[in-house]
Amino acid sequence: MSEKPNAPVIRRLGASEESSQERLVKKHVPAWVASGGIHVAVIFLAILVLGNRQAETKNSETVVNTTAETAEEQEDKNLSNDDLGIDSNVQAALPEIDRIDQKTIDLAVTQDNVGQPNVDRDNTNAITPAGIGAEFTAGTSGDTGAYLTGNSGGNAVMSQMVSGRSGATKARLIKEGGGNAASERAVASGLAWLVKQQMTDGGWKYDQGRTEERAAATGMALLPFLAAGVTHKKKEDKDFKGYERVVSKGLDFLKGLCAVSGTNAGRMSTDVYAQAIATLPLCEAYGMTKDPGLRPFAQAAINYIQKTQAANGSWGYGNTGPGDTSIVGWQVQALKAAKLSKDLVVDDRVIQKANKFLDFAAAGTRKSMYGYANNADAKPGTALTAVGLLCRYYVSDWGPVHPGMIDGVGGLMKTPPIGSKEIKDMYYYYYATQVVHFFEGEEWKTWNEGPKQADGTRKGGMRDWLLGQQSKKELNTGSWDPESGWFGSQCGRLGTTAMCLLTLEVYYRHLPLYKRGADGQAIQIIE
Repeated sequence: MSEKPNAPVIRRLGASEESSQERLVKKHVPAWVASGGIHVAVIFLAILVLGNRQAETKNSETVVNTTAETAEEQEDKNLSNDDLGIDSNVQAALPEIDRIDQKTIDLAVTQDNVGQPNVDRDNTNAITPAGIGAEFTAGTSGDTGAYLTGNSGGNAVMSQMVSGRSGATKARLIKEGGGNAASERAVASGLAWLVKQQMTDGGWKYDQGRTEERAAATGMALLPFLAAGVTHKKKEDKDFKGYERVVSKGLDFLKGLCAVSGTNAGRMSTDVYAQAIATLPLCEAYGMTKDPGLRPFAQAAINYIQKTQAANGSWGYGNTGPGDTSIVGWQVQALKAAKLSKDLVVDDRVIQKANKFLDFAAAGTRKSMYGYANNADAKPGTALTAVGLLCRYYVSDWGPVHPGMIDGVGGLMKTPPIGSKEIKDMYYYYYATQVVHFFEGEEWKTWNEGPKQADGTRKGGMRDWLLGQQSKKELNTGSWDPESGWFGSQCGRLGTTAMCLLTLEVYYRHLPLYKRGADGQAIQIIE
């Protein structure tokens, strides 16, 4: 009993005797036949064993893959926070920003397709809602725009001015324009913060000031997503995976405010600022996707803007009477986005009247300075002058070599953000950055990266100044503190963050309408 239990078994196997049958086999069957039979049996057993293992491995992989896919789907469903950013656990549901941090703009990525129109939502019969006014005619649709080939199958017709927002073109524009990996990380972080602020109804809300103005807050929050190339259409962009649902909900919120027929067709707000700010993302999203489900809403909103233009070419508060240069700036941006879509109808007489107001508000022999409601307070290097110059670029054919643009940019260059420890006038920087970017040349390098130092490097420019201002404090990570001017007091952290993001996206948000030719003359490249 002291022996191990298996010992007797082993001894019996080793001492077993031959049976009569075994002796008969050895006698009459050749040794090679017996050996062959044994090998066949061994091989057969090996096949059975390996087959079972492969089946087990395949089943295991199926379970792993299914589990991973399910987890990924569940993660995508929780992209946005339904509250105003008070849930500290929501960050775990956002795309991994660390991975974006490691991405460099040198990667060669293919230009992607922003999606085909959803034909089931085609409401083109409502393209020209009633209420545009007897003075304006709907006209006819323009050209179909430039075809951009994508990698998702088929072609998407995209407005030329917004065609640099994705793919290899975007990467090239970042490098050529003076952006870098740090500025793109800041954009990614800012968009993640905006996702957390989206409310259950799909819209956004200013955290201070005009908190009741949901249309403007939603429009302003959507613009940085669109500028980054994110629309409501599903695409293969790993960096902002799932964000298309955020944009879709935001656009649906605006569409819910925008009737396509009736007395107030197209009106999303009684505030003329909010109307234009909310109209702009509808037009841009349509221009990027040509989704026919968006077209009637974008057209209705544009029609309302055209209908409410004052006799002097401006737009007034409460949609009545004459207005000012600041209001005109937002209307012009929306009208230009609509016009460049090639399908949305913009009456040329509206543009002509806006130009007449700009003439009225301009000062100087070259009309390079702009005032508020007239030219009495026009000065160089102010927010109103920056607004006026951007409007001139869009609707007056002022390219980078126009005398008025040259003088105007010279004034802007005297008021850069250098030396300021806080954001005091983001409204000015938003407009001025666009103007100087379109102007190009040494002025843009100085504005964006800073003056050239003795060692050849640059510092003190808009880009790095904004990066240094971005918050890294807990729930505010990725946002910017409300600027200390009137804009911050009215639009809070949400509005300030949106404007800062749009300023950092200037490299690819809008392609230039003009380029400097070799002879020093401007060449129009987008009509």
